[in-house]
Amino acid sequence: MGNFNVAIGWGKSFEDQLEEGNQRISANERVARLPPEARIRMQRVDSLKLSRSRMLAQLERATHKAHRDVLMKGLRAIEKEIKDVSAE
Repeated sequence: MGNFNVAIGWGKSFEDQLEEGNQRISANERVARLPPEARIRMQRVDSLKLSRSRMLAQLERATHKAHRDVLMKGLRAIEKEIKDVSAE
């Protein structure tokens, strides 16, 4: 009976993975239907958000004030560009 519970647990996880895969496909299909300009803008925002998360991680580890200042300046520039690109 214990093996049955493990199988059910695995089955649910597998079903969840399938559902997530289907959702990703649906999202990709929606993106594919966007006009090229909107797709490019979306990709740019995604790239900027990734850069922002990397910058935040570096900022958490930075110990020198000058380095933190440079990172903060870069972070503000990235956030401004995200705002600008999103507003287009």
